Amino acid sequence: MIDTSVARRLAEDLLTIGAVTFRPEKPFTWASGLQSPVYCDNRLTISYPDVRNRIREGFIDALERSGIDPDLIVGTATAGIPHAAWLADSLELPMAYVRARPKEHGKASQVEGLVVSGAHAVVIEDLISTGRSSGITVEALRYEGVIVDAVMAIFSYEMDESIEAFRQLGVSLITLTNLDELFAAARERGWVSDEMVGSLQEWLRDPVGWSRSRERGT
Repeated sequence: MIDTSVARRLAEDLLTIGAVTFRPEKPFTWASGLQSPVYCDNRLTISYPDVRNRIREGFIDALERSGIDPDLIVGTATAGIPHAAWLADSLELPMAYVRARPKEHGKASQVEGLVVSGAHAVVIEDLISTGRSSGITVEALRYEGVIVDAVMAIFSYEMDESIEAFRQLGVSLITLTNLDELFAAARERGWVSDEMVGSLQEWLRDPVGWSRSRERGT
């Protein structure tokens, strides 16, 4: 379980530093091809010491609440790496990171850092959209014999596709904040209208259908 006050505070942090952009009239296009009316750029958090420290403390608190006691902290390349490093340093644990794909030169490594077969790991992501990148990371670690106890992320869109992806992976997902908290915080500040929230929730219910309707101009 995540402390609800932490979830709201981090949502407010993301809004305050400009990490979140609501743009239903001119949607963003993800690498998957999906269009989205909201974009969350958690890479900005590394530039704000107070925010990144709250994220680290949030991860530590989440580990304590869940009872997970990892041997290894693993970051996803690239945005998960700095947060994994700060967490691993605080916990005095080894750290590694996983590339999206193996290198095309040298040892052709995908997992970087010392990993030991049988070690229990927690993976750190900056955000969860479809869950596909997490799946790549988990499978790469499992190939090395690492047991992944959980994936932890700063933010999740909480899409049905990601929920199903983690169910199939058989890995717990722990996120510090989510789209609902962003909506609530943004509405309190008057940054989004009820109409815009309705459009965002429509997208969340059916992102594929929403994207296709925008492509058709409907």
